[in-house]
Amino acid sequence: MSAEPTELLPEAAVAAAANPLVVEVTRGAMVESRHRAALAVVDTDGKVALSAGDIDRPVYARSAIKSLQALALVESGAADAFAVSDAELALACASHSGEPRHVETAEAWLARIDCGVGDLECGPQLPVHEASMIALLAGGRLPTPAHNNCSGKHSGFLTLARHMDVATRGYVKIEHPVQQRILGVLEGMTGLDLGAAPRGVDGCGIPVLGIPLGNIALAMARLGRPDDQPEARQAACRRVRRAVAAEPFMVAGSGRFDTLVMEKTGEKALIKTGAEGVYCASFPELGLGAAVKVDDGAGRAAEIAMGRLLSRFGILSEDEAAALGGVLSATVRNRVGLKVGEVRPAEQIPF
Repeated sequence: MSAEPTELLPEAAVAAAANPLVVEVTRGAMVESRHRAALAVVDTDGKVALSAGDIDRPVYARSAIKSLQALALVESGAADAFAVSDAELALACASHSGEPRHVETAEAWLARIDCGVGDLECGPQLPVHEASMIALLAGGRLPTPAHNNCSGKHSGFLTLARHMDVATRGYVKIEHPVQQRILGVLEGMTGLDLGAAPRGVDGCGIPVLGIPLGNIALAMARLGRPDDQPEARQAACRRVRRAVAAEPFMVAGSGRFDTLVMEKTGEKALIKTGAEGVYCASFPELGLGAAVKVDDGAGRAAEIAMGRLLSRFGILSEDEAAALGGVLSATVRNRVGLKVGEVRPAEQIPF
C-alpha cells in the first residue's frame, strides 16, 4: 500500500529546515538512522567561528556545564577553606561512572565537610560502569546517592553551603543561596540575564535553565580565556581547567569519551557531555568555546559531532583520533561482537 506523505507540522518543518544532518548510523550497506543537530563555536568576544543550525534557540545544557557551576565552589573560597583536591574538583565537574574511586572520593569529601551520603539530594543510581554495578549487586549492596553520576557536583554544592553558613537541606532549589550564587556565575559567563529563562528540573534535582546555544559556547570560551571576568573568577577558571586536566578519570571513567579524550589533550581541551544530546567544550589555546545540541537527544551523535570539532580545530590530530578509536566514528556491533555498522559524520555534514 502507498499513501501520501504526511505534511509536517509547522514547528517540525522549521526545526528540520534549521538544523542540518550531522551524524548518520549505518547497518550493512544502508543508512539506518540520521541525527540532526545545531552547534556553535564562539570566541570570547561572542564572534561566531563556526555554526550550524539554530544557535539562538534556548536549550538545557544539562550536565555539559558542570565546569561552569563548579566555578562558584572555587571563587567563593569554599574550595580553599575545605582543602578541595584536584580529584574532588574534577569530580564536581563530572558525570562519573560510579566506579569505586568515584564513590570513595565523594564519601571521603562529604565526611570532611561534616556531611554524609544522606545529605546528597541527587538520589541513588546504579553505577554506569558495568563491572562496578555487577560487583555492587553481587555483594548484596544497593546503590546510594554517592553512586549517582552527579554526586561530585552535589558534594561541591554542600561544600559551598557549609562555607556560606547556610542550610544544607534544600540546596537543589532555585531560591537556595547556593543555586542563586551559581545563577550569578552563569549570567556572568553567558552574558545574559537568566531571571526569565525557561526553567526545568535536571535528573539530579537541580534547576536547569534554557540558554541559547551560542551563549553556552561563549561561556565555555570564557572558561578557557576569562580575561573579561572578575579576578576571582579568572583564578577559578584556571583552577578548574587544571584539575580536570590532572584528573580526567574523575570526570567520566573507564573507557568513557570525555576521559579518553582529555587524557590525550590535557589543558588543550575541556570537554563534557550532558544528557539529551548536549556536548560542550573549551579550547583555551584557541580562545574558543563549543556547544552541540542533537535534536533527538542522542548522546552517540553528540560524541561524533564533538569528535569532528576536535579534529576540525586541530585539538586532536588524525593519528591521535585514530589511536583513541570512536572519536571520528564509532563501531556498531551485534550481541556476539560482530561489526555490523558505524556511527559517523553524515555525508553532507556542514563542518
